Amino acid sequence: MLAAVALLALLGPWLAPHSPTEVVGRPYAAPGHGLLGTDQLGRDVLSRVLHGGRAVVLTAAATTGVGAVLGAVVGLTAALAAVRRPWLDSLIMRPLDALLAIPPLLLLLLFLSAAPGRWAIAAAVVMISLPLSARVVRAAAGPVTRRTHVEAAIARGERLPWLVVRELLPFVAGPLLADAAVRFVLSIYLVAAAGFLGLGTGTADWGVQIADALPGAQLQPWALATPVLCVAVLAVAANVLSDELSRRSRGLQA
Repeated sequence: MLAAVALLALLGPWLAPHSPTEVVGRPYAAPGHGLLGTDQLGRDVLSRVLHGGRAVVLTAAATTGVGAVLGAVVGLTAALAAVRRPWLDSLIMRPLDALLAIPPLLLLLLFLSAAPGRWAIAAAVVMISLPLSARVVRAAAGPVTRRTHVEAAIARGERLPWLVVRELLPFVAGPLLADAAVRFVLSIYLVAAAGFLGLGTGTADWGVQIADALPGAQLQPWALATPVLCVAVLAVAANVLSDELSRRSRGLQA
């Protein structure tokens, strides 16, 4: 389901019957004039929804991936540091704990107030995801660092990249992927929230469409319900994927 909705969002611009800015009829036309009718300016609702998903999905996927990779590196490094240098583990993780104290939406607004636009959204979402992923990886890698093969690799003087990639990463990949699916949901919400507030990517993404449709929701409910439903389906599908990955990860570790 997640793949189907994401694929529809990515291919939407080629499937849409009209441009997202093209006026195709009278304002607030009911379904029948187009599959979902028209919005407050007479633009085709279906076409706007199909065009609006790509920016949200691509931005959320990219920021989730970057946040997961950086979080994995930081978390694994902290776990290895805890073996012989506990002070270094604290030095790495305490600033991330402080960052977690900032509400995600507030951190997003701080970035957007400094430089509104796509890059500010991406930077904010990465900064929000990184400490969360790092804590998950740090917790998963802690018991692994006490295993014989890791202690042997440390004793023979293997370098940090080897220890991270060869000795630890295979054992934390499952929890990391499950957490990344949850982070993807958070990223979707944050990107859509930025668009809803008028501080988004500059395109008519789902967040922008929700904000535009609110005043006329009683006249044209589909213009509001459709982008909301798309965000909700993505979130539910990603959560289901996270649960499945977590279950399989526990099965492999058992």
